[in-house]
Amino acid sequence: MIDGGAIDFGNPRYFERMDESTDRAFYQMPRLVIHVDEHASAALSQWLGVNLPPDSDILDLMSAWRSHLPAGVRYSSVVGLGMNTVELNENPALGGAVIQDINALPTLPFKDAAFDACVISFSLQYLTQPVAVLAEIARVLKPGGKLHVAYSNRLFPTKAVAIWQACSDAERAQLIAAYAQQAGGFTEIRAERLVDSASGHDPLYVVSATRS
Repeated sequence: MIDGGAIDFGNPRYFERMDESTDRAFYQMPRLVIHVDEHASAALSQWLGVNLPPDSDILDLMSAWRSHLPAGVRYSSVVGLGMNTVELNENPALGGAVIQDINALPTLPFKDAAFDACVISFSLQYLTQPVAVLAEIARVLKPGGKLHVAYSNRLFPTKAVAIWQACSDAERAQLIAAYAQQAGGFTEIRAERLVDSASGHDPLYVVSATRS
């Protein structure tokens, strides 16, 4: 279990970006890529197959054209919330899709305790209001529900926030833990390294938390 410690997120410079233009404009063009190499993508899919129970309700937050969910596992529902209609329509895992810019509006359009798990894959680095978003995730998760945040070292440098770019891969786990602790409603925050960069592949980490 990891402790994010006391980080003061009141400094707006932590969440500055090189490109402060609207995210809707940036994500208007479809990007039909998975943002990590095939080895890391397969490792995440295998891990999710073990850690997401079948017949559960899944929220794929900041979703794109692939959710890295394992083939052959039946879930009760998979809802994706993202920024690009083409990408979401191309995602075969999704049973429903919502278009929303959660940097502009961090309130999620779902009822309380709607999901068994929320997955965020390779996109947390773009959140400008991460504590508010994680508080909303806690609200829409059922008690005992899981948050799984997967990350690597790839990013769009003009859109990733400053505090993320200032951290090492290992420090990013601590940062995510701090987001979750300040959001409230989470316990059992843990980090796993699934792929080491020394392997010659993209590194892969997952930080998980349980809805208390």
